[in-house]
Amino acid sequence: MRESGREVRALMREAGTRGARIVHFPEGAICFPNKLVLSVDGPDAVGPADWDRCQWPVLQSELAAIAASARELRLWTVIASVHRLTGPHRPHNSLYVISDRGEVITRYDERLLSKTKVSYMYSPGISPVTFDVDGVRFGCLIGMEIHYPELFAEYEKLDVGCVLLSTTGVSPGAASAQAQGHAAVNSYWVSFSVPAQHSATAPSGVIAPNGDWIERCPADGTPSVAVVNLDDSSEAAVESVTHARPWRRESRAGVYAEHR
Repeated sequence: MRESGREVRALMREAGTRGARIVHFPEGAICFPNKLVLSVDGPDAVGPADWDRCQWPVLQSELAAIAASARELRLWTVIASVHRLTGPHRPHNSLYVISDRGEVITRYDERLLSKTKVSYMYSPGISPVTFDVDGVRFGCLIGMEIHYPELFAEYEKLDVGCVLLSTTGVSPGAASAQAQGHAAVNSYWVSFSVPAQHSATAPSGVIAPNGDWIERCPADGTPSVAVVNLDDSSEAAVESVTHARPWRRESRAGVYAEHR
């Protein structure tokens, strides 16, 4: 966790140097506890997680150092972490939203978990989360929620301009293709953040409202930063944002009835 925290802060500094206002990290950015390592029946079988094995003080110290860096760099930071609850409740699999003042302003908890996560490891969240930075409204999703189009549609109804999706165990290519589809059918930006180990087939990057990749990290397995200007007047966004998204809203509101 300490090494991961150092790497996160190094990438934050790079993002800040390149003029970013907000930086978005993948699921497992600090740690991604293995179901067999935590299992009371492990390491050969999956069972209920023993969260006493987690080094909570180390995790908290790394999160505190990340928040301090966000304040120092004046950089909004969205970082995945395990969020501890009081016993006997299992923790959440979460995204912390840290402001450029170094304050956690909100937290998103994964709602639609994998079978293993909900059976043995985590408590599910209950609601979407949005926050605004420089006139852009962001929404958060994590983990296997890439597979649920209704969650992306929910954020469209909440007038989100960009969804921040953090995931880890992606099937090669499939998750990134789904992310493009979600961006295109909802006409908003999608930040797709995954660990660098998946970069050969699904590197991290940002998708425009028309479904095109605008910038992607290298496909060479190295941790890196992709920087994008979320400009709704750009060629990759203006048609989708100005015409496609409003028309879909109008068509869903019953505009066809009088023409039948």
